[in-house]
Amino acid sequence: MFDYIIVGAGFAGSIIAERIANELNKKVLIIEKRNHIGGNCYDERVENILVHKYGPHLFHTNFKEVWNYLSNFTRWDVYHHKVLAFIDGKKAPIPFNFNTLYEIFPNELAKKLEQKLLQNYKYNSKIPILELKNSHDEDLKFLADFIYEKIFLNYTAKQWGMKPEEIDSAVTARVPVFIGKDDRYFNDTYQGLPKEGYTKLFHNMLNHPNIKIMLNTDFKEIMKVNFQTHKLYFFNKEFNGKLIYTGMIDELFDYKFGELPYRSVDMRFETIEKEYFQENATINYPNDYDFTRITEFKHIHPANSDKTVILKEYPQKYVKNENTPYYPIFTKENQERYNKYLEYKQSFENIILVGRLAEYKYYDMDDIVKRAIDISVELLNENI
Repeated sequence: MFDYIIVGAGFAGSIIAERIANELNKKVLIIEKRNHIGGNCYDERVENILVHKYGPHLFHTNFKEVWNYLSNFTRWDVYHHKVLAFIDGKKAPIPFNFNTLYEIFPNELAKKLEQKLLQNYKYNSKIPILELKNSHDEDLKFLADFIYEKIFLNYTAKQWGMKPEEIDSAVTARVPVFIGKDDRYFNDTYQGLPKEGYTKLFHNMLNHPNIKIMLNTDFKEIMKVNFQTHKLYFFNKEFNGKLIYTGMIDELFDYKFGELPYRSVDMRFETIEKEYFQENATINYPNDYDFTRITEFKHIHPANSDKTVILKEYPQKYVKNENTPYYPIFTKENQERYNKYLEYKQSFENIILVGRLAEYKYYDMDDIVKRAIDISVELLNENI
């Protein structure tokens, strides 16, 4: 019945399904555990406000190919995301930039630090905090330590559920300092939001007679993996087509080498009886409260409503069958375990792994779109 079976209806699975259906004219079945398409990008209206049900998803990319591809399925609203951080009782823009300097520090000190940064670094460049921490200039080292401790360290500790001293310095060093006054959270060439939302984009993408979708379905209800023969079975019949799998790789192989750990997030939405709750879309709380940030969706998708919807995010441990796996936890031990699964997967000729859960790798949205397009090209070349 089907030439390809895809597990997961997020960006990875949906893009590959669309490419197979349109370019190869082959039959595709998408199996999705949730009751909706769109993966973590799924959005819906609450009080006439478009709300991202799995946290804010702001599209940005430097890949023209990615932007042009998605533009086949949506028009765009231009949107430049801005974030404030609650630091020592003040709200200041991040990534840390010259505007942040003057919000946080007394004017004379801010001016001195600005001049030092301009003397040492190119205007409109991004400097990793680790580079700044290694500076021989005492003022710049003071600034780096302040940003590291006040903005990044405790936020990351909450995000990953570790004590600050347990966090890999390579992770904590990623926070940049922007040498300039650009308050935007992203600096990519293309930035925007689907005009009618992500869910509508996915509906447009998957609207093809060659694509069938089964929602509310665990793939193991209808597919079996035979670990002796390394064959796949669909409704108890051998499946000789390709399986594109975007779920957790350890689940696919029945946790043969043990569970891979993930971080999850408890998403708590609130409807507030007022027009607006906060100054802008997202405010981070690195050092205060148990949640990491509050997002207000009316700032992202303006709407006529006398109410507003906010989201508080509480990071938590992923527990199988209880919550949602969002972020792979990058340690040497976890990577070694993943590599065992990857090596074992080589014994199956017709399985392709794509995505954050299947590849145990962090992808931004545009990165996973690019990855799915590239894999689609490989499938097309196989059929030439």
